[in-house]
Amino acid sequence: MKQKPKLLDQVREKIRVRHYSIRTEESYVRWIRRFILFHGKRHPKEMGTAEVEAFLSDLAVRGKVAASTQNQAFCALLFLYKNVLNMDILGEINALRAKRPLRRPTVLSFDEAIGLIDAMSGVFQLVAKILYGCGLRGIEAVRLRVNDLDFGLNQIMVRDGKGQKDRVTMFPDNVKAGIREHLKYVKRLHENDLKNGFGAVYLPGALARKYKNADKHWGWQYVFPSKTLSVDPRSGIKRRHHLHLASLNSAIKKAAGIAGINKNISSHSFRHSFATHLLEDGYDIRTVQELLGHKDVSTTMIYTHVLNKGPKAVQSPLDRRPMD
Repeated sequence: MKQKPKLLDQVREKIRVRHYSIRTEESYVRWIRRFILFHGKRHPKEMGTAEVEAFLSDLAVRGKVAASTQNQAFCALLFLYKNVLNMDILGEINALRAKRPLRRPTVLSFDEAIGLIDAMSGVFQLVAKILYGCGLRGIEAVRLRVNDLDFGLNQIMVRDGKGQKDRVTMFPDNVKAGIREHLKYVKRLHENDLKNGFGAVYLPGALARKYKNADKHWGWQYVFPSKTLSVDPRSGIKRRHHLHLASLNSAIKKAAGIAGINKNISSHSFRHSFATHLLEDGYDIRTVQELLGHKDVSTTMIYTHVLNKGPKAVQSPLDRRPMD
């Protein structure tokens, strides 16, 4: 008789069926394991609303976690009970909620943004230009595929962004030459991988099954690939992944020190600056909302309030003046 998979393996299977990212998978599994350990390794089937409330309240009171962190833990448990255990017990959770701090995003001035980019070099400088010039999240930038870049239509396609949504943003003129040159290196790297029996890249959803050998096609390769091959933790296949987000953030912090910028900066600071500078330039808030991929305009309104001037063709803030 075939043995039933362990609970966390069932969680992983359900997540993969829904094509969630590996970051979401790792996060959900971590929170579910932590929930089980918190309650003395009791099986979640033996627990319910009261135990979930106790866990979430402990995170807020004793753990002092951020509201977003507590919400992530709740989403993981909601997924467990709804999609794995088929138990509808989390309708009304009355846990103490972590206080959501009213913090303004870290925004760079135009000169600071350009100074920070100038303090960087190589591939990290190219990614930084994409972040500030297009308003992408860090993970969206490092996940870009060659197919996502449209030099002719001056646009970049952001696929499977937050909330599993696609969107289109501008492709700044001041980064195109650098990207073209960089892609020559990436293509040589890919061709060398193919010669050595590699060259396949991870494909989302059912694309790998639907299109045979598409994972080796040039168009599906990452624009910013890792320097080394690594083993995919899901499939066990050795292949080249994209640039790691942690490496990007480390390079940005190092550049901030070189540029003498004394702000708490990460890859997301470029996205905040992109939105703020477009609004300062008079672009319509709805247009900026669409470029950022925000579900609700209230999220975009955190940057500033401007008079609506109607949709218009948007010039990237990266293109305010010529750059090398």
